[in-house]
Amino acid sequence: MAKTEKGRMSVGEAGKKGGQATSATHDREFYEEIGHKGGEAGGKKGGQRVRELIEEGKRQEDKS
Repeated sequence: MAKTEKGRMSVGEAGKKGGQATSATHDREFYEEIGHKGGEAGGKKGGQRVRELIEEGKRQEDKS
């Protein structure tokens, strides 16, 4: 990724740098824990919403 004007980092470069720093200071268990928490955030309703959106998309395709 190229630097933006005046040597600033792009958003992608900043994200990569932050991810590398986090990776250097945390282990696999950390990532497993935050992944689990992310799954909980969607909860039962989140999964149901995804299923509804998939079904809606299928209905739209059938109309085409």
